[in-house]
Amino acid sequence: MYNYIEGKLVEINPAYAVIDCGGVGYLIRISINTYTAIKDEKQCKLLIHLNFMVGVQGSAMDLYGFSTESERKLFRLLVAVSGVGMNTALLILSALSPSQLVETIASENINALKSVKGIGIKTAQRIVIELKDKIEKDDCTESIKISPAHNTKREEALSGLIVLGFQRFAAQKVVDKILLNNPDIHVETLIKESLKYL
Repeated sequence: MYNYIEGKLVEINPAYAVIDCGGVGYLIRISINTYTAIKDEKQCKLLIHLNFMVGVQGSAMDLYGFSTESERKLFRLLVAVSGVGMNTALLILSALSPSQLVETIASENINALKSVKGIGIKTAQRIVIELKDKIEKDDCTESIKISPAHNTKREEALSGLIVLGFQRFAAQKVVDKILLNNPDIHVETLIKESLKYL
């Protein structure tokens, strides 16, 4: 029904955004990743997933918004897994960026999924089993393209941090965030900056 909503960003917090589109204020539930991407914008466009529920107490319509197509694809894949509801899928996408989630599932990192609030071992295992092949087929990755040089720099920094005793998953999160804001950073500086957040 809705593909995207574009308009004036009138209210935002880490849980939802309100976009004024043609005089109508749409309350849209968002992840931390999307919040970070749009929080400083005056005008924004969110890709929409509409959830329409009919229950005993009536019907409800919720809008979920995403700053990238990769995040929306992953959300839709997650909610198709038994035991993963809309709010749980949003929590997962708040804890992990789309590229981190793809890597977590592809490497069958159950512990990384279990670290998300509300995800037990059985649900984490189901996510990996049901989505591993689908994610590889769909190629749900960030819209930002990583150049070979960028990727080599990332791996060198990660290797250095792992040698220093940090867990790959935690280090990866920090390194990716720094590279996103400063793609030309030197490996040594990248490691030093990462150490401030680990």
